[in-house]
Amino acid sequence: MFYYGFDMYYVILVLPAILFAMWAQFNVKSTFSKYSKVSSPRGMTGRDAARLILDRNGLSDVAVVETPGELTDHFDPRANVVRLSSSTYNQKNAAAVGVAAHECGHVIQRKEGYFPMRIRSAIIPITQIGSNLAFPLVLLGLIFSMTSLAYAGIVLFGASVLFQLVTLPVEIDASRRALQCLENTGMITTEDGLDASRKTLRAAAMTYVAATFVALANMLRLIALVNRRRD
Repeated sequence: MFYYGFDMYYVILVLPAILFAMWAQFNVKSTFSKYSKVSSPRGMTGRDAARLILDRNGLSDVAVVETPGELTDHFDPRANVVRLSSSTYNQKNAAAVGVAAHECGHVIQRKEGYFPMRIRSAIIPITQIGSNLAFPLVLLGLIFSMTSLAYAGIVLFGASVLFQLVTLPVEIDASRRALQCLENTGMITTEDGLDASRKTLRAAAMTYVAATFVALANMLRLIALVNRRRD
């Protein structure tokens, strides 16, 4: 019955979330590829866009560097660096400019002390511990019929769920800031260009929504497993 329950909870709760996540990953790549064909009106690369936005916001101390891969763009607060993927750094299109602007949005969030970003940064250590220990604790609790140990694992996994929940407003706000910067700096002046950047950022946001669904589904699965075993 244990394995039967395990499989059923996975199929009912986790599998749909994983399929949604797979679709979101495919969608962001296809959307980025589509709008990579829309040239940036001023012929700016992703690197140019990031540099302009940072300088206009008094963040000239933040470096912009190229990092290997596709859509591996991110802001590294420890190194004070915006890392743009090869598919963004030197590309002169609306998608690349939009992604670069999004990462700069995170830098501006840090400068302004954006509260959800501060929460996310604060719980990262707990999240790392929880992600490593949660499943082993739940498994040991189920094997040895130690409900308290299993629930301790669920509580630790809850930190990962909280991290995903807090990440959503952080990413959505960064995209909002990005579009504002693109308009305010005049980097993209046409509606087609703005629409291309907007749809690229929206597709990227869906990957975070999907990650949240996966985390919530896994937590519900763990709770169901423990409650079933206890009964």
